[in-house]
Order: sequence, then C-alpha cells, then structure tokens
Amino acid sequence: MSTGLALNRCSISVCRTAGTLLNRPTVSVVRSLKFSHRLIGNCSIAPADPVVVAEDVKYGNKEVISLTPRLYDYVLSNVREPKILRQLREETSKMRGSQMQVSPDQAQLLAMLVQLLGAERCIEVGVYTGYSSLAVALVLPESGCLVACERDSNSLEVAKRYYKLAGVSHKVNVKHGLAAESLKSMIQNGEGSSYDFAFVDADKRMYQDYFELLLQLVRVGGVIVMDNVLWHGRVTDPLVNDAKTISIRNFNKKLMDDKRVSISMVPIGDGMTICRKR
Repeated sequence: MSTGLALNRCSISVCRTAGTLLNRPTVSVVRSLKFSHRLIGNCSIAPADPVVVAEDVKYGNKEVISLTPRLYDYVLSNVREPKILRQLREETSKMRGSQMQVSPDQAQLLAMLVQLLGAERCIEVGVYTGYSSLAVALVLPESGCLVACERDSNSLEVAKRYYKLAGVSHKVNVKHGLAAESLKSMIQNGEGSSYDFAFVDADKRMYQDYFELLLQLVRVGGVIVMDNVLWHGRVTDPLVNDAKTISIRNFNKKLMDDKRVSISMVPIGDGMTICRKR
C-alpha cells in the first residue's frame, strides 16, 4: 500500500482504514481524507474526521462522514441493544459464518421501521441464528406474527432457542426450507397483500426473485428492506464479476427503474435499501 504515510508499526485498524479509503474508486483521494494528525513513525493514531466527497461537482462538493473503526465503535455504543440480543450476538460471534449476522445498528433500524409502520405481520427471508428476526419480534404487538424463512436447520435451532428465551415464540412462524417455495406457498394460500414489512438477507443470486414474491405479499404502503446492497464495496469494483456481485448489481439497477416502489439506499452495515410499495 503506497499511501505516502509512515505506517510503520501502526495499528492494523489504522492500516485497513487508510487503505480502504485511499483505494476507493469513486472518491478523490486528495479531497476525501482529512487528518487532524499525520501518521508518523511508531504511531497508533487513527485518522480523525475522514470525509468523502462525490467526484461529480453537480453534487456541490457535499462532504459525508466515512466511518473509521473508532467512529463505528462510537455508533455501536449508542445502540440500545436488549440484553437478550446481546447474548445471541455474542454466542453467534463464535460460530462459523458469524459475519452473516446483521449489526446491532441495522437491527435497531429494522425494529424502528416496524414500529413506525405499526406493523403486525412481517416476513424475514434468511434468518441465520435469528438476531434480526428477534429484534423485530420483540417490538411486534402480542398479536403480531413474523414468518421466518430459513433453510439451515442448525442455525435455525439457535434462533428458535432464543425466541423461546425472549418469550416471543408465539409471534414467530418458522418455515424451514427454501424461502422461495415458502413465499410461493403463502401466495397460493391467499396471503397476498396482507403483510406490512419484509426483510431479505439470503442468497444474493435470488434477490430479484425474492423481491418479486414479496411485492405480492406486502400491502400497498408496506416496506421491504434488502440487505447487502453494497456487497462489501464489490459492486463498484469492475474487476469483481462473480455471480453474487453481478446479481446484486443487476438488482440495484432494476430497482432504480422500478416505479412500483419508492426507495432509499442507506450505507448502514453492508448497505440496505428500504423499499415502500406504492
């Protein structure tokens, strides 16, 4: 990494942060990094106030904060995470594939969206160990229902155990199997346009299929949230063309032109797009 900065013996987080920001393809390096201190010699000083600026001048040189590890720790310290969710997160962190779990700030946003909607009927596609579904179930009214679709039986057992510990099992309808088949079955059973909210965090190659099915199940005014729409930044890298990345790129492009929904892509976690059915 040839940044021109003396990174000798600096912390790994500083190196990663500097490397990530300085190599962003859509950001002007000279204008995008602002340091209150230079990284010198044997330092361990994290960059302060890193700012990204859109290269297109038509955006008016708008400066947007880019999260450093230190700043992200500050964000997480301001998340109101229930004890049961923290317990599940910590257990999941020791499991294989733990990176699939949504972050606490994402889960808090999902729960707030459900509350703002006054949602009673929700769907989750891709449960893993249940962190996001538990966050949603906790804020649903006692009469509420969350359909939780997951194909992996081992991770689903963890989720079910925590639904029980949290006292929300009666709100969660677990569907073990392929999510697309579960959603099609729900449509065939006459459940179209009866759900208020849906969250998708599953097979990226199936995003368009999941979205089309959920549009049939969610009511007008309801919300569908799609996770991983920034896909670790790979969506902007022309050298990355694997099936999952291409699928997300294509999905994002189609969504831009989809007049059936209002959309807002937010850079939280790995990127989420909030879609409101018109």
